[in-house]
Amino acid sequence: MVLQPGWSWSTCIKPIVGGESCQARHVGTILSGSMSAKHNDGTVDTFVAGDVYVIEPGHDGWVEGDTECVALEFNATAAKTYATKN
Repeated sequence: MVLQPGWSWSTCIKPIVGGESCQARHVGTILSGSMSAKHNDGTVDTFVAGDVYVIEPGHDGWVEGDTECVALEFNATAAKTYATKN
């Protein structure tokens, strides 16, 4: 996936699916750029190029900085319904 600077779940996806946080589980690796995830418990993780990540349901996410974030996600089930309304 390629996420542009300024992208966030709360501004780009939440209006489509609703809810207070992303309910998908994300497993992937960052190829370039950086992204962060803030979990419902308030903890924040930031991932940069070369990092592998697992982000559990219940989070917001956003691109860090002025560079696009390029990542590979390995959980295709979540991708099928990521930005669709139930």
